[in-house]
This record gives sequence, C-alpha cells and structure tokens, in this order.
Amino acid sequence: MLLEVNDIHVRYGAIHALKGVSLHVDQGEIVTLIGSNGAGKSTTLNAIVNQVKKSAGSIRFLGEDITHKSTHEIIHMGIGYAPEGRSICSRLTVYENLQVGRFARRGGDGAGLERVYELFPILKERSRQQAGTLSGGEQQMLAIGRALICNPQLLLLDEPSLGLSPALVKTIFALIRRIRMSGVTVLLIEQNARMALKTADRGYVLSTGNVLMQDDSAALLENSDVRRAYLGIDE
Repeated sequence: MLLEVNDIHVRYGAIHALKGVSLHVDQGEIVTLIGSNGAGKSTTLNAIVNQVKKSAGSIRFLGEDITHKSTHEIIHMGIGYAPEGRSICSRLTVYENLQVGRFARRGGDGAGLERVYELFPILKERSRQQAGTLSGGEQQMLAIGRALICNPQLLLLDEPSLGLSPALVKTIFALIRRIRMSGVTVLLIEQNARMALKTADRGYVLSTGNVLMQDDSAALLENSDVRRAYLGIDE
C-alpha cells in the first residue's frame, strides 16, 4: 500500500473539519475524493503533507509514518502536491517556476525537466515566458509540472480543472491519465465529480469531514445517492 490515512482529525478552532477520515491509495491507482464545498477534501490533502495540524490519527507513506514530518520532508520522500489555485510565481518564467519545484526535493535533475516537457510540450515552448502571462490551462499544466519535476511516486492534485473551459478540462484529465501511465500514482480532488469518477479507479465521498462511502468509480457513478447529490441526475 502506497499511502494510508488512518482516522485523521483536524480542527480549526471550534470547527471540527475532519472527523476521523481514513483512506488508502495503492501503487498505480488514480483515486478521487468528491464532495461539496466544505466537505474536507482540501483539508485532507493538506493534512497528508502536514500543512495543517492534526489533532488525532496517523498517515503512512511507503510504510513509514509521516504524520509529524515536515512538509519539506514529505515532499522529499516522494509526494508531489499541486494545490488549488496553482500558486505559481507569476513574475518568474516557466523554467524558473519548474526549478522552484526541483529544489523542493534533492535529486531533481535534467531528466525530470525533460519528463515534464514531454508531458507538457507547451511548457517547453513557453519556457522563457513569464508564468503570469500564460493562459489558465497553461498555468495549470505548469503547476502540475512543478509538482512532477522531481519524479514523485504519488501526486496530489487539488481541483486541477477549476476555472477551465470544458475543452481544457478534457485536456487536463487526459494528461492525468498519461501521468498515471508514466508510473505516478494520483490522489485527485475535483468538483467535476463525473469527470473525476470516469478517470479514477476508486473514489471516496466526503461530507462535513466524514467519509460517507467508498467504492470503485464505476459503482459510485451508478449509485443513486451520488448521482443525485454530485452528478445532478434526479432519478
């Protein structure tokens, strides 16, 4: 098992944001977390990379306890993270943004850069262009590329299609499938539940900090509760 999240609790003051979330991700999978805004999806990813404090629970990656490791240590171990909002450095060039990602984990090298350019040829074409001048889709590719440049074993993606046109959404999800084919496991948060479940192998449904259900993606796509609540299908 690549990643194990066991009974994680997170509190923001009086708000109990995660109430015992447990999930696992196996090598080679695409796993998605779906749920409405405020369900705890982003908090779960932030808890994995220790960007929020956990009040209880444990997290293991490659069998090693990473519950209290620093974000830098976790990234160095082989977890890449592309957060919601992209968080690119708009005044730096595309190439410089990718170098920022390379320095996050020792061992990043030219091979990692070439791998990113192979997945995202447009980034190579735009390598000397300021990141802030890229289109929304290109900025999302840059955010993902920056997370991939040090060859992580697990990639965390938070809302990769947010704000993109339908055509670009299809492009991003095709790239996610290519990333998995290249040997990188993916844990994905996505408001577009239909596209996420069509892309993923398995899914977890979160609501107000709890895991309501988990199943193969095909089963979740056919589940009447999921279809009504998240796919907009009233049966």
